[in-house]
Amino acid sequence: MEASVPDEVLQPLLQASGLSYSLEDCLKFLQESSKTDSGRSDLASKAILPYILRLLQILPYPSSRHYLNLSLKVLRNLCAGEVSNQNSFVDHDGSVIVSDLLDSAIAEKTADFETVRFGLQALANVVLFCEKRQRDVWMRFFPERFFSIAKIRRFETCDPLCMILYACFDGSSEIASEVCSSDGLSIVAEAIRTSSSVGSVEDYWLKLMVSRMCVEDHCFPQLFSKLYKVDLVLGHKDDEDETFFTSEQAFLLRMVSDIANERIGKVSIPKDTTSSILGLFKQSVAVFDFASSQRSELPTGSTIVDVMGYSLVIIRDACAGGSLEELKNDNKDSVDTVELLLSSGLIHLLLDLLRKLDPPTTIKKALNQSPSSSSSSLKPCPYRGFRRDIVSVIGNCAYRRKEVQDEIRERDGLFLMLQQCVTDDENPFLREWGLWCVRNLLEGNPENQEVVADLEIQGSVDVPQLREIGLRVEIDPKTSRPKLVNDT
Repeated sequence: MEASVPDEVLQPLLQASGLSYSLEDCLKFLQESSKTDSGRSDLASKAILPYILRLLQILPYPSSRHYLNLSLKVLRNLCAGEVSNQNSFVDHDGSVIVSDLLDSAIAEKTADFETVRFGLQALANVVLFCEKRQRDVWMRFFPERFFSIAKIRRFETCDPLCMILYACFDGSSEIASEVCSSDGLSIVAEAIRTSSSVGSVEDYWLKLMVSRMCVEDHCFPQLFSKLYKVDLVLGHKDDEDETFFTSEQAFLLRMVSDIANERIGKVSIPKDTTSSILGLFKQSVAVFDFASSQRSELPTGSTIVDVMGYSLVIIRDACAGGSLEELKNDNKDSVDTVELLLSSGLIHLLLDLLRKLDPPTTIKKALNQSPSSSSSSLKPCPYRGFRRDIVSVIGNCAYRRKEVQDEIRERDGLFLMLQQCVTDDENPFLREWGLWCVRNLLEGNPENQEVVADLEIQGSVDVPQLREIGLRVEIDPKTSRPKLVNDT
């Protein structure tokens, strides 16, 4: 191998390593030396990086794959936090050299994911914290090369690709707009497909990308659409009237759900995103056969159930974040997220769903029904926790919003919500969410308090749980009407 490398390239590398023999041993030595800050700094002072780039340029692929991969590892390490090496990479057309090599690796009958991986790791180290270097790499790879790499179904290539995409997205407003373009969204969609098949929702760099694009920015509806199935024979998307979802779309919703839950109170999901997710929830409810239920928690493995469940959980957290944000900022000039959802008929939809479900197991036992028996008109929960999630959304929406409190009373929903203050085998923490919901429905609303007090005094409902949220029933001596009062 040394005989095929020009002496003006080989000798500086051998001298830098202190070796006078094989190229392989030389590259291994440089790889180890460049793992430390001091080693990278020392090699930068010896201007080694241009010679590594020359090796990548002159060694034939695939016959020299082993030496090329060693060279890429050295290049990756040299560019890890060493600004002079990063700048030298750009000055010596590193993006062109690496892209040509990766083109060859991708063109293999079975993509050479190792070579692609090492090349992407080097590029990822180059683009950190410098818009000029980001633009240099971006112009060479976007969109065709990034798209080809994203279609390689390997976590080893998807992760560094997402690191590059995120660094460029985060570092340049111009690049960020291109990421959110149709071409950019297609690349991210392919990365999601890859992660969905071989990775997880915890993939760090992809999760950061999704957080920035879908939770902090407004790209969710367009990105979700990119994940629809495409009819390859006819060359067009299926009829839009036909509601269907893909496992990748459910995967995206699960990732957004995790992010939204982790960042409650820190970010507010964009209103158009929340509205879009409510639309997905309505679509899934409209076409799902509630006679068939999943006994597992999310994710269930059923695409439509997972879309339904994660949409509902995102709405719950969006309502919680929106309520807190409104109370904190006291912003009355714009419609907040909860008000937007309420105007779309959210409360009516959720109450209707609750009425169609089998009662909780505690109530079934009180009615002397077996846990498995049910009326033919009532349906089981589509997944374990569905009832709890509905109640939690209603509870969050009712928090210090009198219009919601009144709407639930006017729709005869107070008795229904009191029935949720019980334990249920199929809905962990239903009782806790039910009590939270009832508390929010009664707080500051004397009309609701009177209705509930009247229900209890007549024996229509047994709600000893009211004491757990600091309330009790007493008769008003002036009106002789029952009322709820603080029991402190």
